[in-house]
Amino acid sequence: MSDTATAHRAPGAAARRRSPTALPRSFVWTRRIVLTLLAVFTATPLYVMVSSSLKPLEEVSGAFRWIPSELTLEPYRDIWRTVPLARYFLNSLIVSAAATACSVVVAVFAAYAVSRYRFRGRQVFTVTVLSTQMFPGILFLLPLFLLFVNVGNATGLALYGSRGALILTYMTFTLPLSIWMLAGYFASIPRDLDEAALVDGCGPLGALFRVLIPAAVPGIIAVTVYSFMTAWGEVLFASVMTNDATRTLSIGLQGYATQTEVYWNQVMAASLVVSVPVVAGFLLLQRYLVAGLTAGAVK
Repeated sequence: MSDTATAHRAPGAAARRRSPTALPRSFVWTRRIVLTLLAVFTATPLYVMVSSSLKPLEEVSGAFRWIPSELTLEPYRDIWRTVPLARYFLNSLIVSAAATACSVVVAVFAAYAVSRYRFRGRQVFTVTVLSTQMFPGILFLLPLFLLFVNVGNATGLALYGSRGALILTYMTFTLPLSIWMLAGYFASIPRDLDEAALVDGCGPLGALFRVLIPAAVPGIIAVTVYSFMTAWGEVLFASVMTNDATRTLSIGLQGYATQTEVYWNQVMAASLVVSVPVVAGFLLLQRYLVAGLTAGAVK
């Protein structure tokens, strides 16, 4: 075979080996530059937050410097003494954990009924539950406030200002989306598993606990993470429904600002400490979170 024939075939072979979906080099570099700029834009506030938490108050209050001239851990020590941060942390943990547990339990049963049974009013129930997400939360602030105050006056229960009132309030916001997410996940699980469990002698609840719930662990974890994050960082209702004894972290951070001065280094340090549980939980459970959010999208 001649060298000329080989030379003529080489470009064709290279073209066949080239991927038909290969992107132009200019587009690849443009995409990298854009993603790098977005990463820098996202990381800059976090860097400022961390660096400010390690600066003395005098340096934070003065001219801004990208590189601190002095590093100190005193703000992380002082945050526990300036305000009762440990009590606020405990209140947030109790309220968020209780609201999450109650929301997940109710959402599991409601989603099971919606996804597995055809009953009268099923469509109305689903639409009504989801329609509550169209309204801003502030619309429910006054009705819930009056409800807790009037019920407390009528029954003698100290609902207003208690952790229980805040737990019930957070459930009203996390339940609709939790039910919708779990209903979609349950719908993606084949009904043959239910039928096999019923044939083996399980009742409806037995099929739920022995078959569906183990198969829906990623979806349940996704709902758990969503509910906990929603309750942990909520500000509006916590500012109205709590008192000094039941105040949560999101409201307690305001204690670092006085009438004469704002302890910005302590604000940044406390904000980082507050975000640790949520960030750690998200990093540990992000695989389940993604699986739970996308499971019902494709059947």
